[in-house]
Amino acid sequence: MTKMTAQSTRGDDATGSAPRPVMTDVAQRAGVSQKTVSRVVRGEANVSNAVRERVNAAIAELGFRPNAAARALVSKRSNAVGILTPATPLYGPSAELLGLERAAGRAGLAVLIASAEGGDAQTVTAAIRRLVDSGVDGLLMGSLLTSDGVDETELHGKPAVVVGDPPEGMHLPAAVTDQKAGARAAIEHLLTLGHRTVHHLAGPAAWHSAAARTEAWQQALRSAGRPLTTPAMGDWTSRSGYELGRRLAADPDVTAVFVGNDQMAIGLLRALAEAGRRVPEDVSVVGFDDIPDAEYLPVPLTTVKQDFQELADRAVEMFTSLVDEGATNHADHHDDRLIVTPELVVRRSTAPPPAPGR
Repeated sequence: MTKMTAQSTRGDDATGSAPRPVMTDVAQRAGVSQKTVSRVVRGEANVSNAVRERVNAAIAELGFRPNAAARALVSKRSNAVGILTPATPLYGPSAELLGLERAAGRAGLAVLIASAEGGDAQTVTAAIRRLVDSGVDGLLMGSLLTSDGVDETELHGKPAVVVGDPPEGMHLPAAVTDQKAGARAAIEHLLTLGHRTVHHLAGPAAWHSAAARTEAWQQALRSAGRPLTTPAMGDWTSRSGYELGRRLAADPDVTAVFVGNDQMAIGLLRALAEAGRRVPEDVSVVGFDDIPDAEYLPVPLTTVKQDFQELADRAVEMFTSLVDEGATNHADHHDDRLIVTPELVVRRSTAPPPAPGR
């Protein structure tokens, strides 16, 4: 009976299979102390290379796996990160979330996800509390919509990185796609082709990315001395692109449209086709995001490519650095910005404007 109890503490299952090796087994196999094994497992530097190799060989031979809970007690870390997501099926936030999960996994972090559907400050604060209360080491905040900001005391000193521009009043480090640079590249491409001006089908103003793209569109046209029109405001969906696109398709003066995302651009392409407006012979169209389907449309879409995986990788790098530094004073890092520049991908949906009289 005593023997069975001792084996049970080492991980026996009900079938009587061999017990899972523990740190004392590794120490015995390697001929070192348990404390030395612990140092090797934690990656500490004060262990000779010869001893480290011997311990790692014993770990491999025995199939030893360190206990995460035990490591957490020693290191005061959970090796887990909380990801705050806006809970939407839209391509951008979904791709961002997938990228963050991949990057966190490669960094050896477990992931807990909390949704903040709607994006208002109260909902975001509640989601942050859920993650902080779960014991994560810190947070990655994706695509925040709230303009009210969030009380940073809710983080209780845990490091956090925003993926995208932080809302007004929130002072946290961020990994950011340069939305304005991407929009400018799109507008300059269309103007270089000879279009007199560029119309805009914008995303919802509550999204920082949509507002930045619209602002850059206005600035680019003003800088070029070109006439500005009132942007049509969509909701990121193909349906809104189609419905608003029918109005643009009915205007013979429209020869170029910069669209806030690729899904709305797809709706616009259908509206133009139904109106008998050819792309790109009559109207040039540029989207934003470079969704996987963009290059396989009947007219492959010229678009601005966001590299969501690179953005996620940079955000996780910033996060792990903050955790390693033990950074709890966000005032020391609130100006930290890591900028990822998007790329204009030119396909067949853009061309010079039609000749006058056509």
